[in-house]
Amino acid sequence: YDILLLICILAQVIMYKSGMETADEVLVITLFHALGLCMELHKVNVGSWSYPESALTKIAGVPLYAGFMYASVGSYICQAWRNLKLTVVNWPKDIWAYCSGAAIYLNFFTNAIVPDVRIYISIGLIIIFWSTKFQFQLYEKVYRISALLSFIIIGLFIWLAENIATYWGAWKYAYQHAGWQMVSWHKISSWSLLVIVSIIIVGQLKLIKARRHVYVDKI
Repeated sequence: YDILLLICILAQVIMYKSGMETADEVLVITLFHALGLCMELHKVNVGSWSYPESALTKIAGVPLYAGFMYASVGSYICQAWRNLKLTVVNWPKDIWAYCSGAAIYLNFFTNAIVPDVRIYISIGLIIIFWSTKFQFQLYEKVYRISALLSFIIIGLFIWLAENIATYWGAWKYAYQHAGWQMVSWHKISSWSLLVIVSIIIVGQLKLIKARRHVYVDKI
């Protein structure tokens, strides 16, 4: 865990110094790291999963490298947004974006105390993002993809990565301590919801920045 933390920090420094990530993107990634670490502390505390190996850089059972797993999702979104010249069509109103993002994140904490309401949140997200599409450019050709479909696809690939990570012992779910088992399929929905929160954060921050530039230009 300590070595993984050093590797993550080194990778982050290299990406910034090489210009692969901008200062704004590093700030966004730091926000993801903090939000992810808070959720890790909660989930480990309620027994959802654990980090069984010892480490110097563990706080309340959570190694600090864990926050980089969430930061990597934020980094991916920032990179894709910039490198693929991504634009959004029919992005939800601010109030719906903020409320849906907050509901998803809070449910990750409250579902250990009260019934999990992700099914109702998912229904709301289908309604809110039904007409939203992402437009991106690849080899001079412009493509469009449904936002809802992209959420599911990214969640699926993170779930595949999670199977690889748990196989090699990066962390373990309660049912994996007796021996490795495939990560539950329902985790795809968890990762998809996390992706939605991540995209909402990046999207809203970009909107705020764009509006600020417009305001400055008008002055």
